[in-house]
Amino acid sequence: MQESVVIFERVTKSYPTYTYITGGFKNFLIHLPKSLKGFRKRYTVLREISFQIAKGECVGFIGRNGVGKSTLLGLIAGVLKPDSGKIVVKGRVSPLLELGAGFHPDLTGRENIILNGVLLGMTKAEVKAKLDFIVEFSGLKDFIDQPIRTYSSGMVARLAFSVIAHLDPEILLIDEILAVGDVEFQKKSFQKILEFKEKGITIVLVSHSLDSIEKVCDRAIWLENGGIKMDGEAKEVVSAYLRS
Repeated sequence: MQESVVIFERVTKSYPTYTYITGGFKNFLIHLPKSLKGFRKRYTVLREISFQIAKGECVGFIGRNGVGKSTLLGLIAGVLKPDSGKIVVKGRVSPLLELGAGFHPDLTGRENIILNGVLLGMTKAEVKAKLDFIVEFSGLKDFIDQPIRTYSSGMVARLAFSVIAHLDPEILLIDEILAVGDVEFQKKSFQKILEFKEKGITIVLVSHSLDSIEKVCDRAIWLENGGIKMDGEAKEVVSAYLRS
């Protein structure tokens, strides 16, 4: 049996509610006692959730908007901290969460590849060695020496995905990025994910595309009401979710 590389033990994550702030500063002052009390109220997204993901396993998380799927990825990546419980992650995490978030608008595409690669854990020499392959994969060769601010959002996403695709990840986190770019690039992206799977890389995928979950994942976890509604073989979980 493979070693578990992601372990959640009774993990709870909540966020503060800002009901009175949304009504404006005047409304906040008028209802000051209630407003201050509101600061202490929290919305619990995940409640004492427990699961384990084995090395080389491909697991998809499904559920309606707001059930905590992206929060869960943020907890695995370490960019969010739980209120309580224990999280263990063994291995280098490569997150495909917010594509292009680390790019600088005034730098060229080429310069941003180097910057982003270094931010994601590669050395400058490693990035430069893969530079031509990254540019080729992105399909943006004609624009690569132009500033990122001149790129469309789709072009930025394609470039960001291309950098990630040429990392050597151990645990890959994917949040709704299989629809990046045009149809041809989507096929390349999907194929790259399958290549990672074949290499035995651990993949954690969040997507509203249940078809993608079925094609990529061995296992699916259905989140609902702060907990796990169902955990099992991907096709069975997806079918049950659709029936609901």
